[in-house]
Amino acid sequence: MDLAEFQRTIRDTYGVQDAARGVDGTFGWFIEEVGELSRAIRREGPDEQFVEFSDVLAWLVTLADMCGIDMAQAAARYADGCPKCTSLPCRCGELQPDRP
Repeated sequence: MDLAEFQRTIRDTYGVQDAARGVDGTFGWFIEEVGELSRAIRREGPDEQFVEFSDVLAWLVTLADMCGIDMAQAAARYADGCPKCTSLPCRCGELQPDRP
């Protein structure tokens, strides 16, 4: 499944519920899922991490859709490497050594 198809599927599956909840409520759910992902990375195994990564992706795509952002287009911003320095691999750290 590509990202555009995933975004359509999430919209078709949850769009009515998401619209009723609104962006602010949905953002709260997204942050909760990020917290669950953090816990899974630190304390759980790959099976639980897999679930939490997919949940975070679904909530991120939901938020993007609610804000009118096409995630496939957003991802394409990175198609040629770093969108800031246009290098692959990124050379921003070489240009700005204080950046992580």
